[in-house]
Amino acid sequence: MSDGKSEKRENYPHFLAIPTRWMDNDVYGHVNNVIYLSYFDTVINDYLMAQGGLDFRGGDVVGIAVETMCRFHKSLAFPDLVDAGLRVGKLGNSSVRYEIGLFRAGDAEPAATGYFVHVFTRRPEQKPVPLPGPIRSALERLTVKQ
Repeated sequence: MSDGKSEKRENYPHFLAIPTRWMDNDVYGHVNNVIYLSYFDTVINDYLMAQGGLDFRGGDVVGIAVETMCRFHKSLAFPDLVDAGLRVGKLGNSSVRYEIGLFRAGDAEPAATGYFVHVFTRRPEQKPVPLPGPIRSALERLTVKQ
C-alpha cells in the first residue's frame, strides 16, 4: 500500500457510502480518530455479509482483526458523507489484508487510508481455518495487483 498521497478513488473497486454522525465529531470539530477504524470495519463487514454470505451471528467461521493501520490526510466532520473504498491487497489461505480509502463525497483524494487484517477462525476454538468458498470468491473480486 502506498503512503496514501497518491491514492485515488479509481484504485478501489468497491464503495460504501457512510454518513457521519453528530457524535462522531470530537471537541476539535472533526471526526475523532477512533471513528475512522469503525468506518473501516463497516465497509469490510458490509461487503462480507452482502457479497460473501458472512453470518456474523450464527456462522461457524468469523474474521478476527489482528492488525489495523490508518493514515490521516485531511479531516472529516459531521455532516460529511464518507465514501469508503475497499480492495484486497493480499489474500492468503486463512487471512486477508483489506486496504481502505475514506473519501469525502465528491473528493478525488482520500481523507484517510489504511489497512485491516482479518484471520478467519472457527468460532468456538478461534483457530485459523481456510477461508470459506463464498467469502474467498467475493474477496478475489476485490484483489488488486500492486
